[in-house]
Amino acid sequence: MSGAEAVLRALRSMGVECIFASPGSDWAPLWEALASDSYWSEKYVSSRHEETAIGMALGYAKATGKLPAVIVHTTVGALHTTMIARAALHERIPMVILAGEVIGFGEPPAPKVGRQWLRLLTDLGGPARLMEGCVKWCMALNTPDLLPHTLQRACQLAMSGPRGPVFVSVPTEYLLAEMRTEAPPAVLPSIPAVSDSALEEIAEFLQKAKSPVIITEEAGKDPAAVPALVALAEALGAPVYEAWQPTYVNFPRRHPLYAGIVLEPEQIKDADAVLLVEAVLPWHPPSALTDKKVLVLGEDPLHPRLPYWGFRADVIGTGEVAPALHALAGKVKRKVSGEIFLRKRDQVKPGARIDTAWAAQSLNDVLPAGAIVVNETITHRPELQHHLDKLGPGSLFEASYGGLGVGLGLALGVKYAHPQRTVVCTIGDGAFHYNPVIASFGAAQEHKLPLLVVLFNNAGYLSQKRDVSNYYPQGAAARAGKVIGTSITPPPRYPLLAQAYGGYGESVASPADVRAALLRGLDAVSKGQLALIEIELPPI
Repeated sequence: MSGAEAVLRALRSMGVECIFASPGSDWAPLWEALASDSYWSEKYVSSRHEETAIGMALGYAKATGKLPAVIVHTTVGALHTTMIARAALHERIPMVILAGEVIGFGEPPAPKVGRQWLRLLTDLGGPARLMEGCVKWCMALNTPDLLPHTLQRACQLAMSGPRGPVFVSVPTEYLLAEMRTEAPPAVLPSIPAVSDSALEEIAEFLQKAKSPVIITEEAGKDPAAVPALVALAEALGAPVYEAWQPTYVNFPRRHPLYAGIVLEPEQIKDADAVLLVEAVLPWHPPSALTDKKVLVLGEDPLHPRLPYWGFRADVIGTGEVAPALHALAGKVKRKVSGEIFLRKRDQVKPGARIDTAWAAQSLNDVLPAGAIVVNETITHRPELQHHLDKLGPGSLFEASYGGLGVGLGLALGVKYAHPQRTVVCTIGDGAFHYNPVIASFGAAQEHKLPLLVVLFNNAGYLSQKRDVSNYYPQGAAARAGKVIGTSITPPPRYPLLAQAYGGYGESVASPADVRAALLRGLDAVSKGQLALIEIELPPI
């Protein structure tokens, strides 16, 4: 068995079902092994850019909870993955990232390799050194005999709590080598349960509280946590807020106990106990509230990868969240009885021009049952979060984590995980330009992964313009009526990009036409086409 065959065998033995990859000249032995491997030939998903590949892996992992592998080119390919690997690290999304390298540089008796390996594709310490700050564990393999053992360990560490991405650099020489050893059988770990003592203490505080409040940001990462959170909130009669950047459907948004998004500490000033459930930034600044009992529950609740967190924590429950919420709901004596009725949601009326609220409500109205939304908007996000209220658990994924350029790849990975469900990517024109659009649309066409891309085009970077206005309300930019570097003009003809890849594209400028345009896009997706609907908003 060659080293390349050992890679495929080790990943399969650890439950990896998908490899997302981007071509690199260091992986020729793997492609040769794939040619005779019927299992992996259909589960090796190649794309034309490393950010598309790792974005797809991120979306697949979020949508399924399963462990994917990512295979990319050496050094420069690894660098392309670092932004999304960093996001996976902070969001605790497991994946195994592999990059190749060369260690013999073609000197006999090493295998023959091109001169590019001596000049263009090598750095001191290899790709592992470039990746180490963006993953939870990083390994430069130093002997071929440990290749299967190392891949097993990488899979185990990726899935151990707190979960996250890991990286292994595999020299081409080891892929060509004959394997003389096999790793013993290995299993993946599970996330530990929250301790009984922590659960008892949290339940006691909640039971005594007169005005408890629950705040979450990432509870819906595990869809099973959502009904458990509903049961606990109903038992307490506690309103449930989402923190500043909810990344999943954490609580039904039509439920009467859903209180919206916490933007100011004053919103919860009357609470005497606050339960933080997978919440990174429940209010800002952290020092704004010091007079309440704060109970913290999460897989990694103190967020050690952040240089500063600073929130009060009176009780800390560390471990798997869904079972902990179920247990708390059973421990809390029910405070609220009677049937809970759904509230009537707000209705937006159209104006003379399309605004985000109207577009979001229109999208919510036409979404088919079971649809999934992947969002990579910034200034449009609050309106989308508010109006996309019929999405169920596991039906919303936030793409950006400090870096833009993830949305299309993430949506493709979600679609790969759920091919029978409609996947919609809502994206701002600014974020769209950060995405590897050509590679992502190529992957959608090649792998038959039709998406509906809803492009919110306000011809610029509104968040940056707002920053200038906030810091310098009477400054030179305000006086000139122009902020340098924030416009995206002249705009390209975005719909033609979808058409170039066999898709459907359309621009819409009138509020009256939005729903019909979205329906035409959905119809194209149902027929297997990529679709892009450009929503023309007032320019910034």
